Amino acid sequence: PGSCPALCECSEAAKTVKCVNRNLTAVPPDLPSYVRNLFITGNRLARLPAGAFPPQRLPDLSALNLSGNHLQAVEAGAFAALPALRQLDLSGNPLDSLSPQAFGEGGSPLEELVLHGALRNHSVFLSLAAMLQSGALRNLSRLELADNGLLLLPAGMFTALPALRQLDLSNNSLVGLRNVSFQGLGQLQSLNLSDNSLGVLRNSTLAQFRGLPALQRIGLGRNAWVCDCAIEDLVAWLKESDQVEGKEALTCAYPDKMLGKALLKINGSELNCSVPVDLPSQLQTSYVFLGIVLALIGAIFLLVLYLNRKGIKKWMHNIRDACRDHMEGYHYRYEINADPRLTNLSSNSDV
Repeated sequence: PGSCPALCECSEAAKTVKCVNRNLTAVPPDLPSYVRNLFITGNRLARLPAGAFPPQRLPDLSALNLSGNHLQAVEAGAFAALPALRQLDLSGNPLDSLSPQAFGEGGSPLEELVLHGALRNHSVFLSLAAMLQSGALRNLSRLELADNGLLLLPAGMFTALPALRQLDLSNNSLVGLRNVSFQGLGQLQSLNLSDNSLGVLRNSTLAQFRGLPALQRIGLGRNAWVCDCAIEDLVAWLKESDQVEGKEALTCAYPDKMLGKALLKINGSELNCSVPVDLPSQLQTSYVFLGIVLALIGAIFLLVLYLNRKGIKKWMHNIRDACRDHMEGYHYRYEINADPRLTNLSSNSDV
């Protein structure tokens, strides 16, 4: 239990084992059982299969760093034999597959998950989202998803993370948060959205931020803010909120006439917002106006009918008489055609 793998450095006093830049292709099977902090970084593991960590051999392992290992696949049950695992770092691995059962069938005690640059493959990102939504990682207090090129986030991705305190989404390509739900994150203290492609934050998102009681720090720096009429709600929120770090440095990226303008210094007259930008309100007003017009047209039509009721009644009588004469003619012809005697009589009279 106290032995140290040949290509690793071990410290029993610090409960730490380091296997760094050794070109390892698998997790060493003879890791000492005392280890609490394990660093296997800069190697060539390629895949992490079920049983990569022998059952009951590492009962106290709480911090595992597997960053930069060219890791491509994390299979079902890969971490199932680590009952004390609290911190996991998979950063810098070009993952192609991540099993939703990587932590086993039951829930995991994991509290910190770091995935910097490990989710460039969209299917892997969706697998992580499914894992989070299933509640398998509901003990997470820190989740780092920076530097993954993310464009959009699944709507309910974070709803099963009630213990989450730190969420890092920085250095991605997020263009909006309109459908993202932060409901249920009552303990969230820090949210980093800096270095993305956000152009505006809508009222629905700002309302969610206001409803998070523990939220203290929001990073919004270095985004592509579009300073048109839609930015007014964000500007108003920035002026009243003390949650945003470095909000004085937030500046407009578009349009050209507003380039470099500080968001906190924007006033309504600069945006030329003479027309409301709230599309649902515009549609509601349009529907009301259309209803009024249709009701007016209907009233006029009924009035015309009422004023011309006598003429309409006479016209209806004339149509009825014409139809009756026409039907009598058809009936007469039918009787002639149906009776051979009348047919011959009609023929003789023609002669």
